[in-house]
Amino acid sequence: MPARQAAGHPRWPHAVLDTTAHTPVPFRQFVLKVHGRCNLDCSYCYVYHAQDDSWRDRPASADADLRRTTARRIAEHVTTHGLRRIRIELHGGEPLLGGPGLVLAYVDAVRAAVPDSCEVHATVQTNGTLLTASVLDRLAASKVRVGLSLDGGRAAHNARRTDHAGRPAWPAAHAAARRLARRPGTYAGILCTVDLAADPLGVYRSLVSLGPPGIDFLLPHGNWGTPPPGLGVSRPARHRPAPAPYGDWLTTVFDAWWGTEGDERVRVRLFHEILALLLGVPSTAEAVGLSPMAAVVVETDGAIEQVDSLRSAYAGAPATGRDVFRHTFDDALRHPGVAARQIGARALDAVCRGCPVGAVCGGGNYVHRYAPGSGFRHPSVYCADLERLIRHVAHALAQQVSVPAWKYGPTSFV
Repeated sequence: MPARQAAGHPRWPHAVLDTTAHTPVPFRQFVLKVHGRCNLDCSYCYVYHAQDDSWRDRPASADADLRRTTARRIAEHVTTHGLRRIRIELHGGEPLLGGPGLVLAYVDAVRAAVPDSCEVHATVQTNGTLLTASVLDRLAASKVRVGLSLDGGRAAHNARRTDHAGRPAWPAAHAAARRLARRPGTYAGILCTVDLAADPLGVYRSLVSLGPPGIDFLLPHGNWGTPPPGLGVSRPARHRPAPAPYGDWLTTVFDAWWGTEGDERVRVRLFHEILALLLGVPSTAEAVGLSPMAAVVVETDGAIEQVDSLRSAYAGAPATGRDVFRHTFDDALRHPGVAARQIGARALDAVCRGCPVGAVCGGGNYVHRYAPGSGFRHPSVYCADLERLIRHVAHALAQQVSVPAWKYGPTSFV
């Protein structure tokens, strides 16, 4: 089935980047869309309430033929590049809408196809509303870890997360969190999108109370054409704006985590990444740093796409024009959008390349650099926020004689 291609990609990187000028880094993270619909209607969702609505034209779920074909393509990629470890992440929509059997069928197909020499680590990312005790038992038995998406650990924090009838998702999600806390080996962690209207310490403490092994705070997806809430910018600025409300929010959480409220059982990914970069360790997340992006998405129709967050930029932004039925994953590695996320500092704006915290910031999330018409070669719309947070973390690190390894060591997140 042909993949959907955007009609008007911006000039950078699509018209000007020479994709033969670098050696591609193989994909090691495969985001597999199990179900393309969701039982929630979260107000800030970048899949269903952003610029791109290609989900409407796709099948609701991945069928058996697609699962087998995708598994074969992943095995082909693993063999070609001699990969010893990959991650598959089962996503949606809400991946459990089709029941755990659909998730497990996809996992089983990949595990059966991939050579025994390669470890396959599987995670399902869910809103938790369908994670009953029996569903969790089946996932745990198949060694599939579970990540939760929440806005905080209390009902008030999750007011934006409702179903299509406006009913709150919190009661079922909270029950799922309690179940996962009793299964630490299956609990992958919590993804939480920052809400400036919520008290940062209240959010942090409430999430810690749910017992996750890790928390990943995400900045709301926005760009220079569609600014995030609280940032009144409309075009790339050559000088960083003074206000940094997201930086202030995150530094408040950092101080609690770094100080007496820190808990080695609960790692905060963004802080780990920044600390590691300051100490000379390469990044492993797209939020900061310059490590090559090694993730790819397979949609329910077989389209090979870039990460979903690109939907917040413009219609068709994630499209590569490739699909698993006609193309290999190596074909996708040469797409300009993929290459731009693998060439490090060469993809950055001159302002970022000359910035004193640029090596740590890495220009921020690629998606947040977008400006209508010109594309992704701009500083992040969160430029001031990232600089505020990074300088604050660097100062805290400079004051510490020795740093416990749990504050910056390797992490495993959803």
